[in-house]
Amino acid sequence: MTQSGDPLNEAARLANVLITEGEFTRKDIAAIIGRDPSLVSQFFTKGKGASFVEALTYAVQEFQTGNATTVDQLKAVAQPHIQRRTTRAGGRARVRARDVIGTPGRSSAARAGKQHIGSGASRLRPVVAKTAAAGGKLAFTVRARKGAFLIDSGRRGDSPGVRRGVVQRKDGTEERAYGNSAGPGLGEAGFDAQEWADRVQAASGDVAAAFQRWMVETGRLDPGAQITHLEVRGWVE
Repeated sequence: MTQSGDPLNEAARLANVLITEGEFTRKDIAAIIGRDPSLVSQFFTKGKGASFVEALTYAVQEFQTGNATTVDQLKAVAQPHIQRRTTRAGGRARVRARDVIGTPGRSSAARAGKQHIGSGASRLRPVVAKTAAAGGKLAFTVRARKGAFLIDSGRRGDSPGVRRGVVQRKDGTEERAYGNSAGPGLGEAGFDAQEWADRVQAASGDVAAAFQRWMVETGRLDPGAQITHLEVRGWVE
């Protein structure tokens, strides 16, 4: 219930599921969606949070099935479904969120679209570099034309647990997550960040080229395919 006694809105209801069933705090919910804890409080007091319903829905589903049970795992699930706010001029609004790489159990993330990927996706480089320097691990999400992926999304050979890490888009593209928590018996979550820092360096600092090269070399992506979106997530255990 809100302070006024009205029923919880959907964002607050979903957050409350994680709080009551998973014993997460509002601060944890804020970390999962990459926002300030004060905003999460406003889900309950001012009815805010509509733009986070999709992300929280996925997070709750993955938590209740046991596929994601920690803040980092739930953040990896939620982040691809969060849209940045825009200003009145149409630009991307800034949000109150801190880079917390280096703090055990916390993570940082960055996302690049098609235009930025064409110029090397340099905004992703700090996540890779800082995570490597902290001895952490990386996970990432690749978006490309659906037909460009060479391994069926239902096959574990592509990525452990990829069946729950695939998002179909209306424009014919598909998002696939790599390095997320795989669940019991499916291997350790995350890739060695230092390995990826070395890959980026070998690609002359072009983050997108480094990730695309790995996708092609491992038989996951058509060599002529273009990655349209790329998200990198880093954490320290």
